[in-house]
Amino acid sequence: MLRALLLSAAVIALPAAAAPALAQEAAHAGGHAHHMAPRPGRITLSATGEVRAEPDMAVLSGGVTTRADTAADAMTANSRAMNQVFQALRRAGIAEADLQTARLQVSPVYDYSQNREARITGYQATNTVSARVRDLGALGRTIDAMIAAGVNEFQGVNFMLENQDAALRQARLNAVAELRAVSALYAEALGVGLGRIAEFTEQAGQAQPYPVARVMAMEAADSATPVAAGRLTVSVTVTASYEIDQ
Repeated sequence: MLRALLLSAAVIALPAAAAPALAQEAAHAGGHAHHMAPRPGRITLSATGEVRAEPDMAVLSGGVTTRADTAADAMTANSRAMNQVFQALRRAGIAEADLQTARLQVSPVYDYSQNREARITGYQATNTVSARVRDLGALGRTIDAMIAAGVNEFQGVNFMLENQDAALRQARLNAVAELRAVSALYAEALGVGLGRIAEFTEQAGQAQPYPVARVMAMEAADSATPVAAGRLTVSVTVTASYEIDQ
């Protein structure tokens, strides 16, 4: 179910009244003054439209860190461990196209003890994989499979909308509806009429998590890690500058 949360702000710029007086002073001083119509005042309004939607996909990030006396040995041990992780993810139903190496690094390990000059005591290899889980019902079991396969650095879950076009469209409609309502409110309160829109901008935000107290149902809740999917918030902020009718 989609719900809208709408916010707004306003900035008002009134026309300058000094231009005709300055023109008259220039004429009296013998100068040449060009007649210029006063620029219409403007009222600038912003409104935000938000839509909350349940995610339909999640990205898991986790990997293995290994240490050894040499960089080659650290990398060899890491490769063996990561092969187990990749196999576990494939068995969990993750497609090959949804698996991606996110980080691969080998670095020395230094000893800074006893106030002596740092010395290398070994090497550390880190390999991190990102896995897209399209069946959220299997998310807890997939996390368990990664840990059981040897993941010792689990970096978390990122819930997503695979296609947020519909939510983004609704957020835009909500933002414009709020903008129209707020512009009418300010026009009435100020006792002015609003003319054409001189400027219009949009700022769309990426889907952000919105926590709710709901844990996804698992086939066996006591045998898989429970994961709260919550909801995502898609937001759009629009800003318009209206000319004030004289």
